[in-house]
Amino acid sequence: MIVTVTLNPALDITHTVSSLVPHSSHRVTDVGAQAGGKGINVARVLHTLGLPTVAVAFRGGLPGAAIAADLDSHGIANRLVGIAGENRRTFTVVDVGSGDATVFNEAGPAVSGDEWHALREQVHRLLPDTSVLVLSGSLPPGLPDTAYAELAAAATRARVPVILDAAGPPLRAGVAAGPDVVKPNATELVEATGLPDPLAAAGALRAAGARAVVASLGSEGLLAVTPDGTFRAGPPEPLAGNPTGAGDSVVAAIAAGIHSATPWPHRLAEAVALSAATVRAPRAGQFDADTYHRLAPRPVESRTPRPRTT
Repeated sequence: MIVTVTLNPALDITHTVSSLVPHSSHRVTDVGAQAGGKGINVARVLHTLGLPTVAVAFRGGLPGAAIAADLDSHGIANRLVGIAGENRRTFTVVDVGSGDATVFNEAGPAVSGDEWHALREQVHRLLPDTSVLVLSGSLPPGLPDTAYAELAAAATRARVPVILDAAGPPLRAGVAAGPDVVKPNATELVEATGLPDPLAAAGALRAAGARAVVASLGSEGLLAVTPDGTFRAGPPEPLAGNPTGAGDSVVAAIAAGIHSATPWPHRLAEAVALSAATVRAPRAGQFDADTYHRLAPRPVESRTPRPRTT
């Protein structure tokens, strides 16, 4: 099974408006609320694809109860660790006219040392049956920057592949633990390495410990620097919609590829299809099935291929 870890989960609230105009009132045309946070979004996509997955996260307060109820109602297996604080909320406004989304992210609750220990123990108990461990998203107050590195090191000792999707100090600390894949976006690449060129920055992250780097470069698509070579992939045409969660769908596709032992070109083709289909869906963690099936077979472009080493 694929285990996703979300250390700063959220109750995601989405409002859709015909046009977002600052300093004015708006009539909301659609409202949605669901369990969120990057790892939970990944688990939701994997569950929709029919893959075995378990979402591990903290649960606190009324938002935490709503997160648990949503996961249970959709049949998404979960192991939620109770905390004294209250889970955060995110608020997304989708502008139908422009196809853009505006997102407001709360910081999240403080997590105690005992609560962090309980979540680590939950992950350790799952590792013997885990095919891929996904570590995604921001850290709540109270956790050290090395939190993901600790979990990645435990997975490595258990011979479980690790995907890390984080930013800033947690990304830099996590890379040193040797994850199998890291998935930064263009901004996170620059912040982590100080290098403006994506290819050079990806190479620097590999030199720092990551076995493979898959970078989301916005309109330029995906760049993957792997032990099997360097690849680029992108959708055949621009797609309007809500981009929130598209990167999480990239992570889901990579996790599915590792779980199924498919080669990198196929993983990236799936990642492009899923992320594009997510843009066409109303909320993060969902994807438009027609878009996904239309784009999934497309090949990817190989750059500087190397012989397979693993």
